[in-house]
Amino acid sequence: MSWAGLASLWAGSSNSHNLCAASPDDKPRKGRGAGKGLYEQLGVRPLINAAGTFTTLSGCLMPREVVEAMDEASRHHISISELQQAVGKRIAELVGSESALVTAGAAAALTLGTAACVAGKDQGKILRLPDTTGMRNEVLIQRSHRFAYDHAVRAVGIKLIEVETRRQLESAINARTALLLFLNSADPKGQIRRKEFVELGKRAGVPTFIDAAADVPPPERLSEYVRLGFDLVAFSGGKGLRGPQCSGLLLGRRELIEAAFLNGSPHSDTIGRLAKVGKEEIVGLWTALELYLKRDHKAERREWETRVREIAGALENLRGVKTETFVPEIANESPHLRVRWDEGIIPKKNADVVRLLRDGEPRIEVRPSGGGQPVVEVAVWMLQPDEHRIVAKRLRQVLERA
Repeated sequence: MSWAGLASLWAGSSNSHNLCAASPDDKPRKGRGAGKGLYEQLGVRPLINAAGTFTTLSGCLMPREVVEAMDEASRHHISISELQQAVGKRIAELVGSESALVTAGAAAALTLGTAACVAGKDQGKILRLPDTTGMRNEVLIQRSHRFAYDHAVRAVGIKLIEVETRRQLESAINARTALLLFLNSADPKGQIRRKEFVELGKRAGVPTFIDAAADVPPPERLSEYVRLGFDLVAFSGGKGLRGPQCSGLLLGRRELIEAAFLNGSPHSDTIGRLAKVGKEEIVGLWTALELYLKRDHKAERREWETRVREIAGALENLRGVKTETFVPEIANESPHLRVRWDEGIIPKKNADVVRLLRDGEPRIEVRPSGGGQPVVEVAVWMLQPDEHRIVAKRLRQVLERA
């Protein structure tokens, strides 16, 4: 069934309220507190992001082209179903996937993908979720892969079954198994690695779903897991892709992507209706993805390495301080700097230095790490031009004064 057919299926049950139409005389109006910036008006302090793409720190900053595309998208009414179909086709072609769907973040992709495996395109089942009585409602996951965001999977009404070994997983698969769930960042921790996990799913005829939310860069990740054979793949749109913070990407088999679409917005009576994605996010993520794939990733990596070296260089003659460069194994795979100090010389813990950087001017946030240890970690890939020099200066000042 086509996307157009799927959309028309729901035409009678979807509510359409045109409450957002602009009046012809609507003109831009000046905000309150003329002369003040938006955040200054609100009393909210902006920050220098030396932590990474954390949602609590508003993820990434979007390139100008993405903002402009979202602005253009906001000026017209369109059919969300038609837009999702058109953008999904473009994205799928870009990354080599059968199909694609823009979602309201990677967590929404987890919910919609799970619903697709449980209820499919069956309208009766879709309307009943999270009541999964009589449906395939068990999701198998390695114990070491349990994570905070599996709540988005459990919200569909499924039961998570934990396994540890290949034998346990094979024994746990039965007629009620809807899905095999894999957390990519936990790959080194589990006994069943990615390739074997996919093979087991194929052999049993059960869909495999990988959460790879923070696994870009490198760009190859966008195609790697689909090529490996995962039936569904989730990415965040507002991290390394630098798309809208409230956007995500669900890739995979066409019938599952179509089912995921039916289980969410704009369809009104669905488990995923609360995770609405608007025309601005859909167009914004598509634009961000195109820009990301055209970027000179080698040059970008060299720039990050230069930033790390400069920060380390600013600290190299501080007594009791040692620095080392590291790259996280999977998620946030970019150069970082780890700074350690001798507590006998600098009597501060991680939490003390983090607080001093956060409370100072400008406000700086560093990567969460070792609260009770004399160490901080600095991410440089979300920094704006020259901000790494500010981070270096402030970090040196904090450690020197201690």
